[in-house]
Amino acid sequence: MLYLASQSPRRRQLLEQIGVTFKVIDVNVPEHRAHAESPREYVSRVAREKALAGLAAQSDPKAAVLGADTEVVLDDEVFGKPSDAADAAAMLRRLSGRVHEVISTVWLVSRKGEWTDTSLSRVRMADLDDATIAAYIATGEPFGKAGSYAIQGHGARLVAHLDGSHSGVVGLPVFETARLLRAHGLIGA
Repeated sequence: MLYLASQSPRRRQLLEQIGVTFKVIDVNVPEHRAHAESPREYVSRVAREKALAGLAAQSDPKAAVLGADTEVVLDDEVFGKPSDAADAAAMLRRLSGRVHEVISTVWLVSRKGEWTDTSLSRVRMADLDDATIAAYIATGEPFGKAGSYAIQGHGARLVAHLDGSHSGVVGLPVFETARLLRAHGLIGA
C-alpha cells in the first residue's frame, strides 16, 4: 500500500490525476534550514524526513511512503510560506521581474529501501507593481504557498516564463514521482 506523508491538497490532486491509489498520513516535520545546508540539501532532507516519519507510523510491513517538499529559492535564500500579508508582499516584491528556482524533491521509502528524485525549475516572474501584489494577496492564495504564489491558480498571471516542471512548482513533480513509483512496482506503465 502506498501512503502520502502530506496534508497538501495539491499533492493529493496530482497523485489522483495520474491514477495513483494511496492513503494520506499526517506527519509533523520541522522545516528549518540548517546552518551551511544548501537549498537543495534542505529540500531533500525535509522530504525524506516526512517519508520516514510516515513509514515509522505504519505497522504494515509492505507499506511504501511518499514524502515531498517544494521550495522557492532566490539568491540562495529559501522562501518558505509567508507568515502574513506583509511577508507575502515582501516576497513577491523580491521575486518581481527576476528568475528564481523551484526545487521539488520526492522520496519513496519502504522497509526495503529509500529512493529519491528531484525536479529543478526556473521561474521568471513578471514585473509586479504594488497594486498587482495587493490584489493578488487579497485573493488569499499566497498563504500556505512557498514563495507566496500558486502557479496553478491566480498566481499564474504573475509568472512570465516557466522552464521546468509545472507540477513540480505546484508541489509534486509528477514525472519524477511516477518514475519512482513505476520502478518499484507501485504503478503500471
